[in-house]
Amino acid sequence: MNDCIFCRIVQGHIPAKVIYQDEHTLAFDDINPQAPVHSLIIPKRHVDSVHELQESDQALLGRLLLTCNRVARDKGLSERGFRLVANTGRDGGQTVAHLHFHVLGGRHLGWPPG
Repeated sequence: MNDCIFCRIVQGHIPAKVIYQDEHTLAFDDINPQAPVHSLIIPKRHVDSVHELQESDQALLGRLLLTCNRVARDKGLSERGFRLVANTGRDGGQTVAHLHFHVLGGRHLGWPPG
């Protein structure tokens, strides 16, 4: 999807501060951080949202979660903790129609979140 900003980042058409990537996932720092650490983890293949995942996406979802864990560890968040968020749909706060996880940390994150 050429009009998807995250697909354009994957293709290298839009620069991003990439912190990790493998064959299926890409992780980069958010340009509008909401915490001292705020990274985004996306599949390289376009998937609109969590709602669009199918049974056949189990391996991809596992890879995404492992990448989230790796990013949290690499950013020094493992000991004190972090928040993992996947906004889904308009009311869920999803602003980019490409599945992505937010890894947030580096400070106490209150509850409820919004």
